[in-house]
Amino acid sequence: MSETTSHPAIDLLKTLIELPSVTPEDAGCQDLLIERLSALGFECETLQFGDVTNLWARFGQEGPVLCFAGHTDVVPPGDLDRWDTDPFDPTEVDNVLYGRGAADMKSGLAAMTVAIERFLEQGPAINGSIALLITSDEEGRARDGTLKVVETLKARGEFIDWCVIGEPSSHQSFGDVVRIGRRGSLSGMLTVHGIQGHVAYPQWADNPIKRFAPVLAELHSIEWDQGNEHFPPTSFQVVQLNAGIGAPNVTPPELSARFNFRYSTEWTHEQLKMRVAEIFDHHEIDYTLNWHLSGEPFLTQPGALTDAVCESLNEVAGITPELSTGGGTSDGRFISPMGADVVELGPINASIHKINEHVSLADVETLTSVYQRILEKLLLEQPS
Repeated sequence: MSETTSHPAIDLLKTLIELPSVTPEDAGCQDLLIERLSALGFECETLQFGDVTNLWARFGQEGPVLCFAGHTDVVPPGDLDRWDTDPFDPTEVDNVLYGRGAADMKSGLAAMTVAIERFLEQGPAINGSIALLITSDEEGRARDGTLKVVETLKARGEFIDWCVIGEPSSHQSFGDVVRIGRRGSLSGMLTVHGIQGHVAYPQWADNPIKRFAPVLAELHSIEWDQGNEHFPPTSFQVVQLNAGIGAPNVTPPELSARFNFRYSTEWTHEQLKMRVAEIFDHHEIDYTLNWHLSGEPFLTQPGALTDAVCESLNEVAGITPELSTGGGTSDGRFISPMGADVVELGPINASIHKINEHVSLADVETLTSVYQRILEKLLLEQPS
């Protein structure tokens, strides 16, 4: 492992990358964070649900609560032969650090931990509490991670006011984008029922492919909405389509498909379900459709949190970010419904989930300073 650059957040990041925490494994990452947070006076609570390890850590008992959130789990590295370096041996090349989780999102974890250390080492009398919500199940099914922690907190009357998630939000340069919300995600699992038959005698069969084709064409041709001030348009995509029994002269008995809506606040998931049912029923096909809601859309309106984030980026790095709701889903979809304002601010996302994932060392240092400034603005400075 290269030792050419010394900064507490970079040193911590390297240690975290060395721990092969592929979903849902934590591989000791949270124990490392607990050791450092406990030394600062945090009350650290490990919440285990199934094979998922979660951490809720809190400093202070009063509100408002500023929470930093993230995940220790990473996606599998893939074909090791295609990596230029060992994905779990952090390696510096030209002021860039390579390794699985470097950008998504162990750099965020390292930056928030060191930012909190620096903030509290000054001995400030803070106006509120600091918390961390960390899971090892963000890249996986996401059912025993942040969702379960939030349910636990709500059940005992504990809430988050502001949440900064360390997801890699930046696009072309650090800090150019801050996520203030995400689209909803609704998936449909479809089976179209038919009657198997000989291709030469279609009148004695009912081909589900023929039945579904005009439905699929209509679903793709619809302009679901034009988006709005904060959200891009709703999108519909088919991600899986299967039919056939493997014989060239037999029409299949059924067709299966999976599709997904990424939808704006112009819709609720119930409205989308009803609209799809209307289309299917209009075409008079025999079908079974099951739904899975990954999360409703959420949006953080302008206020104390967005002001603190934008001002901190400007003061530390001279950056005015774009406030965006683009991209996929994040664990913000579980935190926002408890009444929290949520933003996502982290490094550049161009290499996440890829071979040779990496992060700029300078960006890790800057991110740490920005997080520290956010703490100062929200928990020290009084509103004018």
